Amino acid sequence: MGGAARPTGTVTVAELCQRHRRIGLDTNVLVYVLEDVTPYAAIGQAIVNAIEARHVSAVLASIGLAELATGPVQSGDAALVERYVDEFRSVSGLVIAPLSAEIAVDAAIMRDSRRIGLADAIHLAIARASGATAFVTNDRQIRGSPRLEIIYLDDLELAAVHPFDVNAS
Repeated sequence: MGGAARPTGTVTVAELCQRHRRIGLDTNVLVYVLEDVTPYAAIGQAIVNAIEARHVSAVLASIGLAELATGPVQSGDAALVERYVDEFRSVSGLVIAPLSAEIAVDAAIMRDSRRIGLADAIHLAIARASGATAFVTNDRQIRGSPRLEIIYLDDLELAAVHPFDVNAS
């Protein structure tokens, strides 16, 4: 079986689902899907497909809805705001988790210790509190911890014949 070797550190979406029962999602993953940003839209859509097929469950911090809506709000497109929010509120297997007082304190601690922005700290704190063991992002400033592996979109790939591949027939 020939073919190019996979780059070190890469993982397929199927392998991600096998290694983790629950993942946290950064808003950028969903923005890439909604705005069809190449090459990340296909990988992001494969993740959404896996979530909908219940191969993995996922959590999105409620602040992610605000982040999703920011672009359409700035362009004055109220219908697009509603479409973006409805699109991901309807994904079966995706929990949109609120910010509690305990999670807010954890986020503050993470923000200080990791030197990351508040929104990123909230995403990570909610992912951990929700039982996620991985967090999928494309933000290289976000680093993992013993309880939460960070998976960068650049390190994910679609296998040639993969059940979550949006191009598979």
